Amino acid sequence: MTAYCLWDVREIHDQEAIDDYVARVTATVEAHGGEYVVIGGPWQVVEGDWHPTYPVLIVFPSMEAANGWYASDDYAELKALLLGASVSDAVFLDSSGVEHELEATR
Repeated sequence: MTAYCLWDVREIHDQEAIDDYVARVTATVEAHGGEYVVIGGPWQVVEGDWHPTYPVLIVFPSMEAANGWYASDDYAELKALLLGASVSDAVFLDSSGVEHELEATR
């Protein structure tokens, strides 16, 4: 089942490192079957108080592929670069629960 990786980059303290990250990360995402869906805004809050700063959404063919990318050797250096140059929140969302929940409502 499809998996989504959702980030909210809340703060950048090293723009040069982030620029390097951005220039190189897409190739690693694509090598693991991923594709960017959202990068930045605009967005609209329709419920609650969450006000994302800079959301990024990546879709992968499966949770296994998403975790494979995140733990891969080809992403390791870039992950360290991102973590050292920014403050962000990130979650992986597995869509397999959708079918189960829909079945339960039928």
